[in-house]
Amino acid sequence: MRGMSLNRRLAAGAVAGTLALGLTACGGDDDEGSAEGGGDGGTLVFAGSADPVIMDGALVSDGESTRVINQVFEGLVRSEEGGTEIEPALAESWEASADGLTWTFTLREGVTFHDGEALDAEAVCFNFERWYNFTGVLQSPAVSYYWGTVMGGFAVNEDPAMGESLYTGCEASDERTAVITLSRPSSAFLSALAMPAFTIASPAALQEFEADAVSGTGEAPSFEGTFGYEHPVGTGPFQFESWERGSEVRLTAYEDYWEEPAQVDELIFTVIPDGPARRQALENGEIDGYDLVDPADVELLETGGFQILRRPAFNVAYIGFQQNVPPFDNLQIRQAIAHAIDFDNIIQTNYPEGAVRATQFMPPELFGWADDVTTYDYDPDLARDLIAQSGVTDLTLPFWYPTDVTRPYMPNPQANWELMAADLEAVGFTIEPNTAPWNPDYLDATQTGGTPMFLLGWNGDFGDPDNFIGTFFQQVNPQFGSFDNPEIFDQLNQAEAETDEERRTELYQEANRMIMDFVPGIPYVHSEPAIAFREGIAGYVPDPLQNESFATVTVD
Repeated sequence: MRGMSLNRRLAAGAVAGTLALGLTACGGDDDEGSAEGGGDGGTLVFAGSADPVIMDGALVSDGESTRVINQVFEGLVRSEEGGTEIEPALAESWEASADGLTWTFTLREGVTFHDGEALDAEAVCFNFERWYNFTGVLQSPAVSYYWGTVMGGFAVNEDPAMGESLYTGCEASDERTAVITLSRPSSAFLSALAMPAFTIASPAALQEFEADAVSGTGEAPSFEGTFGYEHPVGTGPFQFESWERGSEVRLTAYEDYWEEPAQVDELIFTVIPDGPARRQALENGEIDGYDLVDPADVELLETGGFQILRRPAFNVAYIGFQQNVPPFDNLQIRQAIAHAIDFDNIIQTNYPEGAVRATQFMPPELFGWADDVTTYDYDPDLARDLIAQSGVTDLTLPFWYPTDVTRPYMPNPQANWELMAADLEAVGFTIEPNTAPWNPDYLDATQTGGTPMFLLGWNGDFGDPDNFIGTFFQQVNPQFGSFDNPEIFDQLNQAEAETDEERRTELYQEANRMIMDFVPGIPYVHSEPAIAFREGIAGYVPDPLQNESFATVTVD
């Protein structure tokens, strides 16, 4: 019920956003100050806040990487434009067996990879078997994060803490039919396949350019092959042209794309880490648009004639705890931290219009959200009482935040951290500041348990509770101090396997209550990130999952 309501609301927002762009574009402007087009369709220049990690969907979990990957690669299914409902992509249809263990996908005819190779069922199975048979550092949560969170294990688990893989095999029964088998029913399986992590790459390119040549450790992987840096080959509306690391990625329209071709000839993703610098680049005509507009810049840009769109809130920002590191192993200390911080002040000070206080690790639009979880209102006196009751005498908190990044759920990490640190010190904690560049240092440290207390967040990948609380808490998670709570594991396993929507909703509601009583972290905001464009840009549809396609965007 809530899921259907969400999709109607998001779809309405998407239409409104498209109309807003179209109406503004009709006002017109000449091309002065915009990036020059390379042909009839022109060139679109869009600024992100960080460089991609690598252009291989199976090996990333960050939004800047997936923004590019979504233009070059496609999966069997995708989420609808501007919403979360699943629709056909490379598979034109699918069918699940009565027991939910066998999924049969019928592929589209005439689809080719950018290297000219045909998409067929053998190519689909090659990709799934590649992921399933990852070994060594490729099994690290910091590298193949989504396979581990969705599938739960590999053909041969090298970490005994991993469970049995949800995926067990893929068979090409004919050129257009791929049959995937599962070890257990999963209500979230189909939706998960819409994520960039499960996009299909050219087997020929994966092998020729050594996609799996990765050494080092999970904390510091070294990608030695050239597939993800120089030769990413998918079926998407854009194909790879070049990547100048730390500067820009250039893509060109793929002429033989199976669906309507891209409207622009060239798409450039440029890297501008600093928010004010992104705004200035737009004002100076150096770029055509950018994401993660600073809340303080929205009115200024609107007054200047620029277009502001808002991505529907489908994210959560949180403070995470390493529960195997004192004092975060003490429940009363975790509760005290939650009561010590004035999150409403942080939201009013550092977030754009539309941001709301979070009470749990998933947005309220999703089914399974519970309106009766334990909440942690700002109460410094209660925080002091909890500290006294805890018996903890060393009140030093090693508290981490990232630099060189702006995220939809965290426009200014340092500004959030400063307000939080001041509130915590006011009730008696001693704050030990720690920081690191977002990519790769901070991401690697948080995903492998190197940050005792940290700021992070999550943008939804598909419209299911499993993608939020299932991702965080359905299995042992190093990010939360090797989070290990068998009761919560069992609750989430039941919810994922349940096929009755009403019962599944009840199971997730109870899981949210259990999680917020345990306090593995503190969710504090759901935000509506702003996107800015110059006049003359049309066709961009803000997407709650950040799966925007730039193929529909036009440049005037």
